[in-house]
Amino acid sequence: MSPRTAGAGVSAEEVIAAIDQLADPERATSMASYFQAHPGGYGGDDEFLGVRVPQLRAIAKRFRGISRGEVRTLLTSRFHEVRLAGLFCARDGFDRADAAEADLWVADYLAAVAAGAVNNWDLVDSSADPILGEWSWQHGDVDVLVDFAARDDLWEKRIGIIGTFAWIKHGDAQALAAVAPLVIDDRRPLIQKAFGWMLREMGKRVDAAALTSYLDDHAAHMGRTALGYAVEHLDPEARAHYRSLR
Repeated sequence: MSPRTAGAGVSAEEVIAAIDQLADPERATSMASYFQAHPGGYGGDDEFLGVRVPQLRAIAKRFRGISRGEVRTLLTSRFHEVRLAGLFCARDGFDRADAAEADLWVADYLAAVAAGAVNNWDLVDSSADPILGEWSWQHGDVDVLVDFAARDDLWEKRIGIIGTFAWIKHGDAQALAAVAPLVIDDRRPLIQKAFGWMLREMGKRVDAAALTSYLDDHAAHMGRTALGYAVEHLDPEARAHYRSLR
Protein backbone atom coordinates (compact mmCIF):
# COMPACT_ATOMS: atom_id res chain seq x y z
CA MET A 1 0.00 0.00 0.00
CA SER A 2 1.60 3.26 -1.08
CA PRO A 3 1.82 6.26 1.31
CA ARG A 4 -0.44 8.23 -0.99
CA THR A 5 -3.30 5.75 -0.65
CA ALA A 6 -2.60 4.30 2.80
CA GLY A 7 -5.47 6.16 4.42
CA ALA A 8 -8.00 5.81 1.65
CA GLY A 9 -11.29 4.61 3.07
CA VAL A 10 -10.10 5.02 6.67
CA SER A 11 -12.67 6.35 9.11
CA ALA A 12 -12.15 8.85 11.89
CA GLU A 13 -13.25 6.13 14.30
CA GLU A 14 -10.27 3.98 13.28
CA VAL A 15 -7.88 6.84 13.97
CA ILE A 16 -9.53 7.52 17.31
CA ALA A 17 -9.29 3.83 18.23
CA ALA A 18 -5.57 3.87 17.49
CA ILE A 19 -5.15 6.91 19.73
CA ASP A 20 -7.28 5.39 22.49
CA GLN A 21 -5.00 2.35 22.59
CA LEU A 22 -2.13 4.61 23.66
CA ALA A 23 -4.05 6.56 26.30
CA ASP A 24 -2.27 7.06 29.62
CA PRO A 25 -4.52 8.51 32.36
CA GLU A 26 -1.59 9.54 34.55
CA ARG A 27 0.05 11.40 31.70
CA ALA A 28 -3.33 12.91 30.77
CA THR A 29 -3.53 14.54 34.19
CA SER A 30 -0.02 15.92 33.80
CA MET A 31 -0.80 17.25 30.33
CA ALA A 32 -3.97 18.98 31.50
CA SER A 33 -1.89 20.81 34.08
CA TYR A 34 0.87 21.66 31.59
CA PHE A 35 -1.59 23.06 29.06
CA GLN A 36 -3.52 24.91 31.78
CA ALA A 37 -6.78 23.06 31.16
CA HIS A 38 -8.52 24.24 34.29
CA PRO A 39 -10.95 27.03 35.21
CA GLY A 40 -9.23 30.32 34.48
CA GLY A 41 -6.38 28.67 32.57
CA TYR A 42 -5.76 29.35 28.91
CA GLY A 43 -6.56 25.68 28.15
CA GLY A 44 -10.09 26.06 29.50
CA ASP A 45 -12.00 22.79 29.85
CA ASP A 46 -9.99 20.84 27.26
CA GLU A 47 -9.68 17.09 27.83
CA PHE A 48 -6.60 14.91 27.39
CA LEU A 49 -5.92 11.23 26.79
CA GLY A 50 -2.23 11.27 27.67
CA VAL A 51 -0.78 10.42 24.23
CA ARG A 52 2.63 11.76 23.23
CA VAL A 53 3.18 13.92 20.16
CA PRO A 54 5.56 11.46 18.41
CA GLN A 55 2.89 8.77 18.80
CA LEU A 56 0.29 11.06 17.25
CA ARG A 57 2.61 11.87 14.35
CA ALA A 58 3.12 8.16 13.76
CA ILE A 59 -0.65 7.58 13.71
CA ALA A 60 -1.14 10.44 11.24
CA LYS A 61 1.54 8.94 9.01
CA ARG A 62 -0.04 5.50 9.30
CA PHE A 63 -3.36 6.85 8.09
CA ARG A 64 -1.94 9.18 5.47
CA GLY A 65 -4.49 9.90 2.78
CA ILE A 66 -7.51 9.97 5.11
CA SER A 67 -10.27 12.04 3.55
CA ARG A 68 -11.06 15.64 4.35
CA GLY A 69 -14.46 14.66 5.69
CA GLU A 70 -12.95 12.22 8.19
CA VAL A 71 -10.36 14.81 9.24
CA ARG A 72 -13.17 17.27 9.87
CA THR A 73 -14.66 14.69 12.24
CA LEU A 74 -11.34 14.36 14.10
CA LEU A 75 -11.25 18.12 14.53
CA THR A 76 -14.60 18.07 16.35
CA SER A 77 -13.32 15.74 19.08
CA ARG A 78 -13.41 16.90 22.68
CA PHE A 79 -9.99 15.32 23.16
CA HIS A 80 -6.95 17.45 22.54
CA GLU A 81 -4.81 14.68 21.07
CA VAL A 82 -7.47 13.62 18.57
CA ARG A 83 -7.67 17.19 17.29
CA LEU A 84 -3.88 17.39 17.12
CA ALA A 85 -3.73 14.18 15.11
CA GLY A 86 -6.42 15.65 12.86
CA LEU A 87 -4.27 18.73 12.30
CA PHE A 88 -1.29 16.54 11.42
CA CYS A 89 -3.49 14.76 8.87
CA ALA A 90 -4.76 18.10 7.54
CA ARG A 91 -1.21 19.33 7.14
CA ASP A 92 -0.27 16.23 5.17
CA GLY A 93 -3.39 16.49 3.03
CA PHE A 94 -2.67 20.14 2.29
CA ASP A 95 0.97 19.39 1.42
CA ARG A 96 -0.02 16.77 -1.15
CA ALA A 97 -3.04 18.58 -2.60
CA ASP A 98 -3.29 20.38 -5.90
CA ALA A 99 -4.19 24.07 -5.81
CA ALA A 100 -7.95 23.58 -5.85
CA GLU A 101 -7.95 20.93 -3.14
CA ALA A 102 -5.48 22.94 -1.07
CA ASP A 103 -8.06 25.71 -0.95
CA LEU A 104 -10.55 23.22 0.48
CA TRP A 105 -8.11 22.07 3.17
CA VAL A 106 -7.60 25.70 4.15
CA ALA A 107 -11.36 26.28 4.25
CA ASP A 108 -11.70 23.29 6.57
CA TYR A 109 -8.89 24.63 8.74
CA LEU A 110 -10.51 28.04 9.01
CA ALA A 111 -13.80 26.39 9.95
CA ALA A 112 -12.04 24.41 12.69
CA VAL A 113 -10.47 27.61 14.02
CA ALA A 114 -13.85 29.37 13.99
CA ALA A 115 -15.36 26.42 15.89
CA GLY A 116 -12.73 26.74 18.63
CA ALA A 117 -10.97 23.47 17.80
CA VAL A 118 -7.50 25.03 17.47
CA ASN A 119 -7.40 26.24 21.03
CA ASN A 120 -3.96 25.80 22.52
CA TRP A 121 -0.45 26.80 21.56
CA ASP A 122 0.64 23.37 20.34
CA LEU A 123 -2.40 23.09 18.10
CA VAL A 124 -1.72 26.55 16.67
CA ASP A 125 2.00 25.99 16.23
CA SER A 126 1.47 22.64 14.47
CA SER A 127 -0.90 24.08 11.89
CA ALA A 128 -0.83 27.86 11.42
CA ASP A 129 2.53 27.92 9.67
CA PRO A 130 2.33 24.80 7.44
CA ILE A 131 -1.32 25.21 6.46
CA LEU A 132 -2.59 28.79 6.59
CA GLY A 133 0.81 30.45 6.46
CA GLU A 134 2.04 28.38 3.53
CA TRP A 135 -1.23 28.91 1.66
CA SER A 136 -1.01 32.66 2.24
CA TRP A 137 2.55 32.73 0.95
CA GLN A 138 1.65 30.72 -2.15
CA HIS A 139 -1.16 33.20 -2.86
CA GLY A 140 0.80 36.31 -1.87
CA ASP A 141 -2.00 37.01 0.61
CA VAL A 142 -0.67 38.82 3.68
CA ASP A 143 -4.16 40.07 4.53
CA VAL A 144 -5.43 36.75 5.92
CA LEU A 145 -2.64 36.75 8.52
CA VAL A 146 -3.11 40.43 9.27
CA ASP A 147 -6.80 39.78 9.85
CA PHE A 148 -6.02 37.09 12.40
CA ALA A 149 -3.34 39.15 14.11
CA ALA A 150 -5.83 42.01 14.54
CA ARG A 151 -8.26 39.84 16.51
CA ASP A 152 -8.51 39.84 20.30
CA ASP A 153 -8.88 36.08 20.72
CA LEU A 154 -5.60 34.63 22.03
CA TRP A 155 -5.42 31.68 19.65
CA GLU A 156 -6.57 33.55 16.56
CA LYS A 157 -4.00 36.28 17.18
CA ARG A 158 -1.28 33.67 17.68
CA ILE A 159 -2.33 32.04 14.38
CA GLY A 160 -1.72 35.38 12.66
CA ILE A 161 1.77 35.59 14.17
CA ILE A 162 2.86 31.97 13.68
CA GLY A 163 1.48 31.98 10.15
CA THR A 164 4.24 34.42 9.21
CA PHE A 165 6.78 31.64 9.83
CA ALA A 166 5.94 30.15 6.43
CA TRP A 167 6.93 33.41 4.76
CA ILE A 168 10.09 33.63 6.84
CA LYS A 169 11.07 30.10 5.79
CA HIS A 170 10.77 31.31 2.20
CA GLY A 171 13.13 34.19 2.99
CA ASP A 172 10.38 36.81 3.08
CA ALA A 173 9.78 39.05 6.12
CA GLN A 174 6.87 40.91 4.54
CA ALA A 175 4.14 39.14 6.51
CA LEU A 176 5.85 39.62 9.85
CA ALA A 177 6.35 43.31 9.10
CA ALA A 178 2.62 43.63 8.41
CA VAL A 179 1.61 41.74 11.56
CA ALA A 180 4.10 43.32 13.98
CA PRO A 181 2.25 46.61 14.62
CA LEU A 182 -0.85 44.63 15.60
CA VAL A 183 0.86 42.49 18.23
CA ILE A 184 3.76 44.48 19.68
CA ASP A 185 1.64 45.98 22.47
CA ASP A 186 -0.10 42.75 23.44
CA ARG A 187 1.54 41.67 26.69
CA ARG A 188 -0.07 38.23 26.99
CA PRO A 189 2.79 35.73 27.42
CA LEU A 190 1.73 33.44 24.58
CA ILE A 191 1.58 36.40 22.20
CA GLN A 192 4.88 37.81 23.46
CA LYS A 193 6.63 34.47 23.00
CA ALA A 194 5.25 33.97 19.49
CA PHE A 195 6.17 37.49 18.38
CA GLY A 196 9.70 37.31 19.78
CA TRP A 197 10.17 33.86 18.26
CA MET A 198 9.22 35.12 14.79
CA LEU A 199 11.53 38.14 15.11
CA ARG A 200 14.37 35.81 16.07
CA GLU A 201 13.64 33.56 13.09
CA MET A 202 13.55 36.58 10.78
CA GLY A 203 17.05 37.46 11.95
CA LYS A 204 18.27 33.88 11.45
CA ARG A 205 16.59 33.00 8.19
CA VAL A 206 15.96 36.25 6.32
CA ASP A 207 18.21 39.13 7.31
CA ALA A 208 20.10 39.73 10.56
CA ALA A 209 20.26 43.44 9.73
CA ALA A 210 16.45 43.55 9.42
CA LEU A 211 16.17 42.25 12.98
CA THR A 212 18.62 44.74 14.46
CA SER A 213 17.00 47.56 12.50
CA TYR A 214 13.61 46.60 13.93
CA LEU A 215 15.06 46.42 17.41
CA ASP A 216 16.75 49.80 17.01
CA ASP A 217 13.33 51.29 16.35
CA HIS A 218 11.13 49.24 18.68
CA ALA A 219 13.09 47.50 21.44
CA ALA A 220 12.29 50.23 23.96
CA HIS A 221 8.56 49.64 23.44
CA MET A 222 8.56 45.84 23.32
CA GLY A 223 7.56 43.57 26.17
CA ARG A 224 10.46 41.95 27.99
CA THR A 225 9.42 38.45 26.97
CA ALA A 226 9.20 39.24 23.26
CA LEU A 227 12.49 41.11 23.38
CA GLY A 228 14.17 38.25 25.22
CA TYR A 229 13.14 35.77 22.54
CA ALA A 230 14.07 38.13 19.71
CA VAL A 231 17.67 38.69 20.85
CA GLU A 232 18.49 35.08 21.83
CA HIS A 233 20.87 34.52 18.92
CA LEU A 234 22.58 37.90 18.98
CA ASP A 235 26.02 38.22 20.52
CA PRO A 236 26.15 39.00 24.26
CA GLU A 237 27.00 42.66 23.74
CA ALA A 238 24.07 43.20 21.37
CA ARG A 239 21.70 41.35 23.70
CA ALA A 240 22.79 43.49 26.62
CA HIS A 241 22.38 46.66 24.57
CA TYR A 242 18.82 45.95 23.46
CA ARG A 243 17.75 44.75 26.89
CA SER A 244 19.10 47.97 28.38
CA LEU A 245 16.67 49.95 26.23
CA ARG A 246 13.69 48.58 28.16
